[in-house]
Order: sequence, then structure tokens, then C-alpha cells
Amino acid sequence: MSRRRTVVLGVTGLVVIAGAGVATTGLGGGGEPAAKGGIAPPATAPIERTTLVETQDVDGTLDYGDAETATSGGGRGTLTWLPAAGSTVRRGRPAFKIDDKPVPLLYGSLPLYRTLSSGSEGKDVLQFERNLQALGYTGFTVDKEFSSATADAVERWQEDLGLDETGKVAPGSVLYASGEIRVAERKATVGDKAGGPVLTYTGTTRVVSVDLEVKYQKLVRKGSAVSIELPDGATTKGRITKVGKVATEGRTEEDPTTIELTISIQRQRGLGSYDKAPVQVGLSADSHADVLAVPIAALLARGDGGYGVQVVEGTGVRTVPVETGVFTGGKVEISGSGLKEGMKVGVPR
Repeated sequence: MSRRRTVVLGVTGLVVIAGAGVATTGLGGGGEPAAKGGIAPPATAPIERTTLVETQDVDGTLDYGDAETATSGGGRGTLTWLPAAGSTVRRGRPAFKIDDKPVPLLYGSLPLYRTLSSGSEGKDVLQFERNLQALGYTGFTVDKEFSSATADAVERWQEDLGLDETGKVAPGSVLYASGEIRVAERKATVGDKAGGPVLTYTGTTRVVSVDLEVKYQKLVRKGSAVSIELPDGATTKGRITKVGKVATEGRTEEDPTTIELTISIQRQRGLGSYDKAPVQVGLSADSHADVLAVPIAALLARGDGGYGVQVVEGTGVRTVPVETGVFTGGKVEISGSGLKEGMKVGVPR
């Protein structure tokens, strides 16, 4: 995304020293004594005592997350109804219809891999009974056993759906998802034979996905807060919910190696109608508290690869070698012999 603003980090950044006419990647100080005298700088800035936080803006995409595929697993019949792309399906409502019979959405992580009937036991029974109870059906115990009472409740549920009242739940008769779904794309059309992909779906909550260059991995941690800039310039807050553990190499030597980052957004209403929209994510990491800092432009490149600053005292000027820390927000952390808060250092006008 062309809007990226690069913030230079203290351990890797390329710093252009304003007013010095030189670019260097060296960091650190050196042991030489401070040089006295010299020409007075055109302007000065005070050495501040402050807190600096490492930051980086990265590109992301605002959408509904990764899509999953729903199939008509029964393998028989004809598709007679499909929801429109962008529509929302909630628990108990039809995800699609086969032979004009609804295939309802239920919530859970286990697929319906076998027929559930009286005598069935297991986690899949518990998952189904929890859904049946959530839909308002009673008279059975929610546990891992599919009892005759469960079968009676299933018959009542099937009657309400207009299905054959078998008291059994067969594979392909329901669609399981982790929660309510948003239809992303139809993969079939009304009139197609059942048995293959029907539609793709996502969750109903928008998230931000980032392919993060691994060199910025130290700036992210699950649970950390981030800022998000939307395409219209508005900003909102997010929180990192997933940090990928497997790096993906770039397709070419020029492409960086990345990890996947997922960010949740609590205030969904403020996102408007954006979907698959480019956004900018502001990451922040270690906080460097109670440090001395000067404008980056105050740094002078020294011949040994280190840096110095011009300290202005009255009409006198002396160059003091410094060690640099974090670079962020136009400032740089420094330390050096005799440096104190409030001292004036030279900067270009």
C-alpha cells in the first residue's frame, strides 16, 4: 500500500543526518573525548527526559477473515434455495435447502460425522444437545448420551422444520460452524445436484489481517493494543488476537518473509461498510522510560561510525559522543558523558 510511513528503529534503521549531508547505518558511540570549539549551529533544541516507545506502521486488510466452505454432505437431492452473498445466518436458520427441506445452522467445532440416535454417546451428542436446548427444546438432559428423551425433542424440532420426524440426526442434515455466519460466495446454483461445495462463509465480525515482516515480530504480542487507520483517515482501536508461528517465505528474493497477524476490532459500527479494504496498523512495543532524547536531526555522523551531538553552552560549542537507543517519532534516545536534561544541542534550521 503506497501510504506506508516508515518509522526507523534503533537497531536496524538507516538514518539520514539532517545538516550533516551524510547517511550511515552505524550505531553506537566511541571513546574519544568531546571536541571543543567549532561553529555555532543555526538553531538549538533542548535535551528532553521522556518516554519513547518503539513504533511501526504496517499495511493490513480489513475484512471478515478467512472463508470456509460448506458442502451438501448428504450427496442426494437437488439444491432448491441458497442465501444471498453478504447475508447472515444464525443458529437454527437454514444455511441452504435440499429438495425444499432446510439444512439448519448449528454451532460447534465437531462435524456431524455419524448418525445420532437413541444410544449414541460422545462429545458430538453433547454438542448437538446444547444446540437443541439453545433453540428452546426441553425434556432431556444435556449430556453425552442421546436418550429417548433426546429423540423425542428431536422429533419436535424436525416437525417445526417441516422434516420427516425420525428422532435421528444424519450426516448432511445440519451445518456446523463456530457461530453465526456471513455468506461470502455461492459455489453452486439452485437446481444443482447436492453433494459438493454449496457456499463459502466467514464470521460476521470484521478483523484486520496483516502479513507482518518478521523483522517487526518483536513489536507484536497476543493481546497487545494497536491503532488502525481506515481508508477515509478515521482511526479506531484493535487488539492482536493471533500471531502466526509459521513464517511464510516471499515468492521472490525481493519479497520479505512474513508471519500472519490477526487483529480484532471491538467497535464494529465505526467501520462503515468497508470490506476487503486497505488499512494501516500502528504497532508499538517496548517502552523506554526516563531516557534522554533529542531530535534525530541533532545527530552528527562521526568518522568512527558512531554519533555525536553539538552541545551549545553560551557562545561555546562542543561535540559530545553519544550512544543511541530507540528511534521513534522524530526523536532518538541518547546517552553520553555529562549530558543532562535541558542542555541545548545544535539542529539544522
